[in-house]
Amino acid sequence: MPPPAPQPGVIPLRPLATGEVLGGAFGTFRRYWKPLIGVMAAVQGIAILLVTAALALTVVVAYDRFGAVFDLAPGESPEGSDVAALFLSFVPAGVVLLLVMTVAAGMSSALCPAVIQEAVLGRPATFGSMWRRSCSRLPSVLGTVLLVSLIAGAPALVLYAICIPLIIMNTDLDGSGPPAAFGVLLLGSLLCVPFSVWIMARFSLAPAAAVCEGLGPVGALRRSAHLVREGWWRVFGISLLGYVVASAAAYAIQMPFGFVGMFGLFPVLPGPDGAAAEPSQLVFGFLIYGVTMLLGIVISSLFQFSYPQLVLALLYVDQRMRKEDLAATLTAAAHPAPAAAP
Repeated sequence: MPPPAPQPGVIPLRPLATGEVLGGAFGTFRRYWKPLIGVMAAVQGIAILLVTAALALTVVVAYDRFGAVFDLAPGESPEGSDVAALFLSFVPAGVVLLLVMTVAAGMSSALCPAVIQEAVLGRPATFGSMWRRSCSRLPSVLGTVLLVSLIAGAPALVLYAICIPLIIMNTDLDGSGPPAAFGVLLLGSLLCVPFSVWIMARFSLAPAAAVCEGLGPVGALRRSAHLVREGWWRVFGISLLGYVVASAAAYAIQMPFGFVGMFGLFPVLPGPDGAAAEPSQLVFGFLIYGVTMLLGIVISSLFQFSYPQLVLALLYVDQRMRKEDLAATLTAAAHPAPAAAP
């Protein structure tokens, strides 16, 4: 019987089973929750501040347009130009929101492989070291995320670019019957889904390769394709399990906050006699409900966003141990040979 593989960190240094990958991700989150939550909370805090500032600036600049749309006499409807102008004034804030969400997702994708590098060997990780490591690899990780999104969504974008103008031009003015292009768009969208799933699984290890090996976006995509080759179904299945487990755990985390929020609403609900609460009580009750629900969403999102990325980072380590005998290198790093005596 062979001796058990060494385990200096959260996983044994040998090819992993499915349960060991999922359990190793849980163990990493439990052992390194301080740098994980600290960095992700800091990123979310900065993102919230930037989006709030963009929205506040938009409201200040477009304050006069609100009156033209909402402050109207009874029976009067707003002008289409005023509605369009108010809508366009929020476009810059929407762009800021999109950019902030993209950078936050890239930061999470860079943070989790950096933590896994330390967790596999059982080494400590601090907030400062993980923040610096994630920021240094953020451009490459963002490049991989954007490239994968473009490659996976390219067929759908081409399909929409062709079919949407045809639908607009061929739709009857009376709306009788959908044009043939609509059927082509629906069928083509369904056919694009398998290709997109295949591409996303094939390149799912690219962020980990960009962080752990210091590769650029294109090199990380090639590295991921090499590691996933002949193991696509395994990588796809375990990563899908990771997303399912993260969603279930996030729902379980949100439930207590939902119950607390509902208890806050009970005192202000109409009683058996139909008597309504005071407006101030209603506002206070809904404020308690909104704050508790928002707190539950924020806390659950920290786990929901990080756990699948931890699973993918462990899959990257597992595939390298299977294909490149990384276990021997990790064992040597975890147990260095003593220095020779002079």
